[in-house]
Amino acid sequence: QVQLVESGGGLVQPGGSLRLSCAASGLTRDYYVIGWFRQALGKEREGVSCISSNDDSTNYADSVKGRFNISRDNAKNTVYLQMNSLTPEDTAVYYCAAVEFIVGAHSVMIVASSRGLNSDEYDYWGQGTQVTVSS
Repeated sequence: QVQLVESGGGLVQPGGSLRLSCAASGLTRDYYVIGWFRQALGKEREGVSCISSNDDSTNYADSVKGRFNISRDNAKNTVYLQMNSLTPEDTAVYYCAAVEFIVGAHSVMIVASSRGLNSDEYDYWGQGTQVTVSS
């Protein structure tokens, strides 16, 4: 059973930073993509960033490019989202999600394309962690 557990959310002032963690367990295939999504109150879920398990492929939404950085520690089965220069517009519940692949090239392809930021591509979801940016 795949389980994704997010942590690291909280209250931060504008201009501050937070690092979110997504601990994954139960993934059985060698290749997978982990994505970060967020949903603000009254808005649709938005893809933030994604990363493949087998190379350094990453992708970011335009709204977070240059401010957010996604990384992974395969030994810990954990993906991180470092968020810098936060603004009130970043306030949302942040979710991580996962999708597995048999072929490694498919995970790279998903990340390289806009599909990696599309929630429809993902099979497993965490419960979410609240990020609030406010003074």
